[in-house]
Amino acid sequence: MAGYWFKPKRYGYGATPVTWQGWALTGGAVIVIVVAALLLLHNGEKTTGAWIAFFAIEAVVIAILWIISRRKTDGEWHWRWGETQNSER
Repeated sequence: MAGYWFKPKRYGYGATPVTWQGWALTGGAVIVIVVAALLLLHNGEKTTGAWIAFFAIEAVVIAILWIISRRKTDGEWHWRWGETQNSER
């Protein structure tokens, strides 16, 4: 599993962090979104521009997280229903 930061989820779609790099990337994305929300939306007047800026930052951060996660996942992303008959326990 050298070079991979994520593994495919057992149920559902997507991946789960398995290395410190994967957790750092996920945590960093959460921190950026929370800080953006606090800085842009915490003031008393929530303007339309602040909301647009927040959603733009959120979209960029999620897109970057998604792209890196897909490239650093050990396996393909597709819907999973749990263990298959051929999987080892």
